[in-house]
Amino acid sequence: MAEICNVSRQCISKWEADIALPNVDKLLILSKFFRVSIDVLLKDDLTIDGAQEIHTCGNNALLNEKTGLYEGVLIKESIENDLVLDYLTINKVEIWKTQGNPKYWTAIYFTSTNRDFPNLISKVMISDETKGGNWFVDFKTGNIKFIVFRNKILKYTIGNSIEKQDVCEECKKMGIPYEQMQWAE
Repeated sequence: MAEICNVSRQCISKWEADIALPNVDKLLILSKFFRVSIDVLLKDDLTIDGAQEIHTCGNNALLNEKTGLYEGVLIKESIENDLVLDYLTINKVEIWKTQGNPKYWTAIYFTSTNRDFPNLISKVMISDETKGGNWFVDFKTGNIKFIVFRNKILKYTIGNSIEKQDVCEECKKMGIPYEQMQWAE
């Protein structure tokens, strides 16, 4: 949960112990994550009318990779078909100014619970010299990092330098410069 909210575990512990409250942007993340309204998160007394299965906390967190909670950043201009966006939960959008063409990129920070997301996105990534060459998207699930090109899915275990080096070598063969291989883990 701390990783999803981009806070420390101690911060989460303070929320749980009623020592502190999350700020508004964290409440929005929690609300979307648990599929409840913000007022439900803020109430001291809560009556539950039903049960909902959550696969991302407690022992169910181990199922994260199987349920396919992917998170990453996608450059919108790197895809040929916008329909893949239907499989994303968009958390934030930024416009990045570039030195090339197009002059601006649309960076979409996303999560996806679609188990087949790596295959879906690999079918729409641009691979065309007239459109910038081999575009890729990087994202992760649990401790697995994915680097996905058109019809090519690469992945490695975060922290495994040998696996990462193999992925970087494949990226190099695809024409990706070293400075673009500095993706966040």
